[in-house]
Amino acid sequence: MAYKNKTIQNSSTGQNIRFLQTGKDTNGKLLEMETIFSAYSKEPLAHYHPYQIEDFTVLSGELTVRIDGHLTVMKEGQQLHIPARKIHAMWNNSASKTVVNWKVRPAMDTEHLLETVTGLANEGKTDKDGVPNILQGTLMANKYANVYRLSKPSFLVQKILFILLTPLAYLLGYRPTYKKFLD
Repeated sequence: MAYKNKTIQNSSTGQNIRFLQTGKDTNGKLLEMETIFSAYSKEPLAHYHPYQIEDFTVLSGELTVRIDGHLTVMKEGQQLHIPARKIHAMWNNSASKTVVNWKVRPAMDTEHLLETVTGLANEGKTDKDGVPNILQGTLMANKYANVYRLSKPSFLVQKILFILLTPLAYLLGYRPTYKKFLD
C-alpha cells in the first residue's frame, strides 16, 4: 500500500518513485510522486491514460519525452502537462540522473499499478525493460485499463486478445495484483 514517503525502486528500469501524496491522503484527487530516472534509462512503451491528467516538473537533469511521436527534451525547471488520452513516453537519455515531480489527477489506483509492476520487476518476473510477459500483462491490462493503456494495438484489439488469454493466465497462476506488493 502506498503511503507518504514510501519509496519503491524498479530493479529492471532503475526508476525510483517516492510517494509524496497518495490517493488516500487526497481523497482520490491527486497522486503526487518524486521519481528519479537513472542515467540512460530505456524508453518505455508508448501509452496513455484514458481518464487522468499528468503534470511533470523537472527538478534536476533532463527528461526526454515522446508525445504523439514527437521528441522533446525537458530541462531543469521546465513543466509539462499531459491531458487524458494523449499518447506519451518519457525517459532519461542523459549521462546523469533526472529527478521529476509527477502529479496524477485523479489518483484512481495508479499507485497499485506502480507497486505491482515494480514488485514483479524486483522478483525477476519482467523482461530486462521491466515489461511483464503477455499473460501477466493481460491480467494487469484488464485490472488497470482505467489508468493505463498501451497505444498499440488498438484498445479494441487489446480487449479481444485479453478476453481470450485471461482464463489461461488465471489457470497458470497469474493474478492482476499481488497482496505482497501492496503492503
